[in-house]
Amino acid sequence: MLVVVALASLVAAELASAEAERAARASGARLMAQFASQVDHGLRLTLDSRLSVVEATAAQLARAADKSGDALRTHLDAVQAEFPEFAWLGVADAYGKVVSSTDDALHGESVTQRAWFSAGRAAPYLGVAYDVTPRQGALPMPNGAPARFVALAAPMRRADGGLVGVVAAYLSWDWIERLQTGLLGALDTNRQLELIVADRDGVVMVGPKQWLGRTVHGADDLAEGGAFIVGLHEAKHAGGQQGLGWGVAVRQAADAALGQAWAVRRTVFATVLLAGLLAALSAFALTQWLTRRLAALASEAVAVRLGRRDGLSVPPGQDEVSRIGATIAALVEHLQREKAALAQLNAELDARVAERTARIERMAEEARHAAVTRERLRMARDLHDTLAHSLMALLTQLRLLRKLKGKLAADEFDAELARAEQVAASGLGEARAAITQLRHGTVREQGLAAALRELVSRFGERTGVAATLRARGWAADLADARAETLYRIVEEALRNVERHARARAVTVEIDDEPTAPASSADPTPRARVVVRDDGVGFDTAAPRPGHYGLLGIREQAELIGANLQVHSAPGRGTEVRLLIAP
Repeated sequence: MLVVVALASLVAAELASAEAERAARASGARLMAQFASQVDHGLRLTLDSRLSVVEATAAQLARAADKSGDALRTHLDAVQAEFPEFAWLGVADAYGKVVSSTDDALHGESVTQRAWFSAGRAAPYLGVAYDVTPRQGALPMPNGAPARFVALAAPMRRADGGLVGVVAAYLSWDWIERLQTGLLGALDTNRQLELIVADRDGVVMVGPKQWLGRTVHGADDLAEGGAFIVGLHEAKHAGGQQGLGWGVAVRQAADAALGQAWAVRRTVFATVLLAGLLAALSAFALTQWLTRRLAALASEAVAVRLGRRDGLSVPPGQDEVSRIGATIAALVEHLQREKAALAQLNAELDARVAERTARIERMAEEARHAAVTRERLRMARDLHDTLAHSLMALLTQLRLLRKLKGKLAADEFDAELARAEQVAASGLGEARAAITQLRHGTVREQGLAAALRELVSRFGERTGVAATLRARGWAADLADARAETLYRIVEEALRNVERHARARAVTVEIDDEPTAPASSADPTPRARVVVRDDGVGFDTAAPRPGHYGLLGIREQAELIGANLQVHSAPGRGTEVRLLIAP
């Protein structure tokens, strides 16, 4: 509340002060414009009076009988003594040659190209003259530019109107500055004002030091971002054909001109803030008095929530607080009843959970028994795939040695014993590999494709058969129980190739099925795992007693829900194909 009041006070003060400041700025600008107009008017009158002196001098010299250089010089010196503000006076004949002057400057020179001469031939002239000759009373210009004077000129005419020459005068710049300062001081005001005078090109000739020589681009430029209030008078002086064309500006510092507006701002802010604070404190006290019964009701509600009370006491009366208290009390009573019913329900659920837990434990025991049974079957298949094959091969080799004993030469007999030893060593290596596979589960660690790559590589090195693996699709990245089962199926298929196929090349492929079944809701296609050889093949319909390799493969395929297909014929090789759903 206090923050809102403070912000509202600030906004109100800003709005009031902004309006007051706009009004003060507009009033100050009008006043500064009046001051500038008064200064401009005084300056114009004074310059016009000096132009009248030059005109009178031209008339006197035109009527003088003696127009020699010395006579003209004597007359000009007298005028300069009477009006010392003239820094230079001179007379040029009708052809533009200076025939006499108060000093040697321009004496004997042609001034036909000067504006005061060309304009002064026709009418009185008031303007700006530029002179490269250093002369006391000139306005110094930056960067070596020609000095400037206020130039006045008037034609000398005979009684018949013929042109005799032109009288010219340069006004001292010091006198111009004193004149402007005097005009500014003559204003009926006690304000601290600054006077700025710029020529027709906007270059400041009179003003603060930092502005001298700078070009002014209107009142906004002189205001310096609102730091000053400016009044500008841009009327052109109509002396002669050209005129001075000076702009006069009067300005005052904004902090002095707007002090009253800013005082109003502070007053408004303090008043509104104080009133707002009093209103906020009064509202706070009134709110506390009005909400005391609600606070008591809230305290009882907190006690009920913390379990310190069982219900609420209804506040007396017929107002809103009483009705709210009655409603909350009824709600609390209803919640208490719901709480008791919920506690009873929780007790019943606990009993049911205990019963279900006992049932789940029995089911878990049965599941553990089934898992042990499945593990026994798996170990039986693994033993068949390793030790059974090796022992059968070893037994066949030993029986052959027994039948051929005495019929073989010693070296042939040793060779057969070496083959039997090799069969035994191979069986031992396979048994160890199976045990390592059981202990470490490398398929889960490496992934199906990596594990099969090692299996195919070992098969090729051991048998000399050209073995190739092509693995891609989602099934190549499997690393779970299905991956282990697929690994063992491929391992058994390769072992059958080694034992029976007499193949020259074997290919193991893992890939996505080209087209997914149309009835499948899963857009992921089925995967296929294929083991293909170019061996002797066999008749898939013929019984093979004592051989459990294909039976083990079929059992393992059923464990993971795969569709097993075996295609073979005598002399056409064998293909074992598995189709796996995602």
